[in-house]
Amino acid sequence: MKPYKVILSGGGTGGHIYPAIAIAREIEKRYPNTEFLFVGAKDRMEMEKVPKAGYNIEGLWISGIQRKISLENLKFPFKLISSLWKSNKILKRFQPDVVIGTGGFASGPLLKRATSKKIPALIQEQNSYAGITNKLLSKNVQKICVAYDEMHRFFPKDKIIKTGNPVRNDLLTITNKRAEALSIYELSPDKKTLLVIGGSLGARAVNELISKQLDFFTSHEVQILWQTGKLYYEQYKHLASKHVKIMAYIDQMDMAYAAADIIISRAGASSVSELCIVGKATVFIPSPNVAEDHQTKNALAITEKNAAILLRQTELDAKFQTELKNLIQDKERREALGTAIKKLALPDATQDIVDEVEKLLKNNA
Repeated sequence: MKPYKVILSGGGTGGHIYPAIAIAREIEKRYPNTEFLFVGAKDRMEMEKVPKAGYNIEGLWISGIQRKISLENLKFPFKLISSLWKSNKILKRFQPDVVIGTGGFASGPLLKRATSKKIPALIQEQNSYAGITNKLLSKNVQKICVAYDEMHRFFPKDKIIKTGNPVRNDLLTITNKRAEALSIYELSPDKKTLLVIGGSLGARAVNELISKQLDFFTSHEVQILWQTGKLYYEQYKHLASKHVKIMAYIDQMDMAYAAADIIISRAGASSVSELCIVGKATVFIPSPNVAEDHQTKNALAITEKNAAILLRQTELDAKFQTELKNLIQDKERREALGTAIKKLALPDATQDIVDEVEKLLKNNA
């Protein structure tokens, strides 16, 4: 049998890129001779992250429509026409057996052209509130893999498969890594550990909050492992101390999670899925500056099941210290939250998504 050819398209943020890479790795594990091509937006982070993962990528001249009035929006029709034209050329040259979209504006033109050519296609929606690109594509793809219930609000019900979001495999085995993790980060086993993560670029509001609350944490004998994001590291690195470890980016996330007693995080889809796997007491501070306020909706899907705490940015001054003090002092509450969030985990997401891809490949053989 000739090797399969697979195109994966998506990007703009890590939440769209890393699931695509995880899916590619699982397909490669099952079919080692598969030929892959990624398609993204030519000036976004996928152009760096995908080649680093070992895959070829082609970039389209495409970007999303700005929500505020912007001259950039005037370019959008030209970018769309250019991207549809280039997508057509890519498909004609590569001749894929299946096309997979993981969301973000970068996946729109490629999947639009692919479905018009009757190439089998699947999309993966990470969020609890569907993105506009996936909503537009959903009418013409064969399968839609989702991570939350009630997604028939956005997509045709008969196409939906609830799989969850792909997460890195090393997170499945953090249970016995605490002592090793504390040693790696030179943290004390006698103090509670707070892990702060705001995404790979960082979250300004979260960083400002933590910097203002350092005395509060010191007074409660809490040590901090703090990922500032690369945009903010220089601004905050002077605050590092024996009990405050500050990093631009954490490479060994399994170890960071293993060390943590409490986690403060944004509520991007990938982060939420990882935190369900990890099963630790979590405080979500969603970014309000994202399309359709989808991070708040992601967090609500967890907190409505009493599996995490939601603090909106507007509530931080009034509620932060009270909520954190309760968590720090109440071990049973921490354990209850950890148990509840772990029940929502879908650890086999990557395999389940690739099961659906496999069906498309075999049906088209």
